[in-house]
Amino acid sequence: MDIYQVAIRPLLFNLVKADPEWLHSTTIRSLKWLSQTSNNPPASWIHHRLQQSFCLEDARLEQTLFGLNFPNPLGLAAGFDKDGVAARIWSSLGFGFAELGTVTYHPQPGNPRPRLFRLPLDKAALNRMGFNNNGAAAIAKLLAESQQNLISIPIGVNLGKSKVTPLEEAACDYLNSFRLLKNCGDYFVVNVSSPNTPGLRSLQDAAMLSSILDLLQKENTAQKPLFVKIAPDLEWSAIADIISLAQTYQLAGIIATNTTIRRDRLKTQVIDQTGKSVTEEAGGISGAPLGDRSTEIIRFIAAQTQGKMPIIGVGGIFSPEDAWEKITAGASLIQVYTGWIYEGPFMVRRILQGLLSKLEQNGLNSISEAVGLQVKSKK
Repeated sequence: MDIYQVAIRPLLFNLVKADPEWLHSTTIRSLKWLSQTSNNPPASWIHHRLQQSFCLEDARLEQTLFGLNFPNPLGLAAGFDKDGVAARIWSSLGFGFAELGTVTYHPQPGNPRPRLFRLPLDKAALNRMGFNNNGAAAIAKLLAESQQNLISIPIGVNLGKSKVTPLEEAACDYLNSFRLLKNCGDYFVVNVSSPNTPGLRSLQDAAMLSSILDLLQKENTAQKPLFVKIAPDLEWSAIADIISLAQTYQLAGIIATNTTIRRDRLKTQVIDQTGKSVTEEAGGISGAPLGDRSTEIIRFIAAQTQGKMPIIGVGGIFSPEDAWEKITAGASLIQVYTGWIYEGPFMVRRILQGLLSKLEQNGLNSISEAVGLQVKSKK
């Protein structure tokens, strides 16, 4: 247990009952200041202190995947830094990569507030943010400026459909965003799995997704790694169809998974902020309730592709054991968001230390040797 878990989190969650979105915005503003002033004192001193506290460098954690070098397998998931304002700071907090966004072609305010809720009984969050962001052009400009001051870890950009764009024009909407951003990210993600934009999940249908991937790959002359992020609520046959499309369009891999719309396993019955039943509140659930299902899907993808398709595993990671389970199920990389909120900034170093211990216990020399160990052992 660290000071965040013992003192800070109980204060924010229970005593002052800080609104989750206000707390998130306040955190992002602080990180933005650090990111933009990283070369000047006192920010440079703070950067140094952050690196000493949160970073862990070890060659056994390094991987080169789809042409990119990852200092460790633990990344920040999309949704936290929607506008890329803190792109320079994530490496100082120990992350091996960071995914920005979700970014839409048109700027949009997102859904009405309140739209973000904590579910402490379940170690979960419910969000219906609705892709609130400043739009692809503004984010492209900001990232171009950020990259003049070297960012030391791979940066992904998560692309979504603008709410005002009709579903039948979705492919062009994704294409327009990609054209603006293609030189600003190291890899890109087609997000067709958020439950918070009307109709978006229908784009996971093979025909709809095919039209999006076709346009993007024709534009992708620099051959930037391209991923698709899928929902945990898909049937196995639908996931198999997406795997087939990913292979057809030579995607770099699949991100498994986004938030779930299931409510049946939650301990939380009523959302305190609204007084309504959790089943009445729209949005996706992230955090611990997602853990087992996302791991099942990772295992399925790894088995279907004989471990040859890179998978980024996300959903319900709170501990080194959670991280190890996803990696050994077949994830080359993993991402956190809700777990990081609950566990605090020391979580990253704690998980990386735990992964090194797991490697030693299993007589392995590198994290890449652990990827898909569960699947390999069943052959």
